[in-house]
Amino acid sequence: MERVPGSFGTSVSFVLRIFQLGFSSASLISMCLDYNLYEVTTFCYLAVVMAYVILWSILHALADTYSVLVKQLPHKPRVLSTVLAGDVVLSFLSLSGACGAASATEMLLSIDAAMCGDSRCIKYQVSALLAFLCWTLFLDSAIFNLWSLYSLFY
Repeated sequence: MERVPGSFGTSVSFVLRIFQLGFSSASLISMCLDYNLYEVTTFCYLAVVMAYVILWSILHALADTYSVLVKQLPHKPRVLSTVLAGDVVLSFLSLSGACGAASATEMLLSIDAAMCGDSRCIKYQVSALLAFLCWTLFLDSAIFNLWSLYSLFY
């Protein structure tokens, strides 16, 4: 197996997971600091997706830590395909949540909604931006894991 520097079980993967954890936590905190979060469904959706992303990132950061400390990469196609499937699914969910929150925020700003008073919409925009950054890291991780899975077979 070729060592792909970002696939599951490497130190680069650990760094990707830590940044995913940071961006998703910041996005969730930025979103949940407002009490009007539950008035718009897309904001609730983004909060739930970021909670799932936090759990996934913690789980895989721990697995990456173990793999780096033991210096043993997971060579099984089933493990890599599960990680790849999870990364792809959460990548699409985080992208859809970020797009939904960004578009809802822009719509609220364009109609001068009372909900955007006291700079609440800026918090929503920051949360959507952080979710987009988290999505890019998920996409990178999925590409690295796909490359690593491909190298198992060829």
